[in-house]
Amino acid sequence: MAIKPRDMAKMIDYTNLKPTATIEDIRNYCQDAVDNDFASVCFLPIYVPLANKLLKGTSVKVTTVIGFPLGGNDSETKSYETKNAIKNGAQEVDMVINLGAFKSEAYDIVKSDIFAVVNSTKTAGVTSDIIVKVIIETCYLDDNEIVRACKIVKDSGADFVMSSTFFGPDDVTAEDIGLMRKTVGREIGVKASGYNIQNFDDALAMLDAGANRIGAKAGVEIVTDRDE
Repeated sequence: MAIKPRDMAKMIDYTNLKPTATIEDIRNYCQDAVDNDFASVCFLPIYVPLANKLLKGTSVKVTTVIGFPLGGNDSETKSYETKNAIKNGAQEVDMVINLGAFKSEAYDIVKSDIFAVVNSTKTAGVTSDIIVKVIIETCYLDDNEIVRACKIVKDSGADFVMSSTFFGPDDVTAEDIGLMRKTVGREIGVKASGYNIQNFDDALAMLDAGANRIGAKAGVEIVTDRDE
């Protein structure tokens, strides 16, 4: 893919999901996001109101996480989390699938759980469309499971299938992203996220594999890579 580091900005969700993230960290991330024209910032739900206030009037969206990081919340809880996040100013939500149900092959439960979140974005009393990304946590899945999970996400009406929470025992690979894109086609987005996306070349490998959104803590490093 012929692209320069700065051209990646609108594909990046600039992410800080550390449990120790401070108010000052969030302020700095928001300023960096504006300065670099990122697609969004992604923070824990507690920081959505602050991020919404700081980013008001800019093109940077506010993303938060649902059922994070383990996915084990029930659907009612995820639905409430989603509506509350939207009320507080979130424009995109990254939810974690019910991994236990998935591993139990209770696929109807997994699908209904995703649909509960998707449906909540449509009944939250906002006029703009809310983007739903579904984290399948590829590090816990073999290739066959990645394919099945992607098909469930696509069938559930979500906007993106997403690789990782940053909290799993392993990180996303370009091969994972390629398989995800092959499975969902071009009908929905694919988001690659992980600590191993540290620079422009790392991000480019994910885009070449089929991602059209990048979740990274190293957003500034990616877009300033190779600056003179």
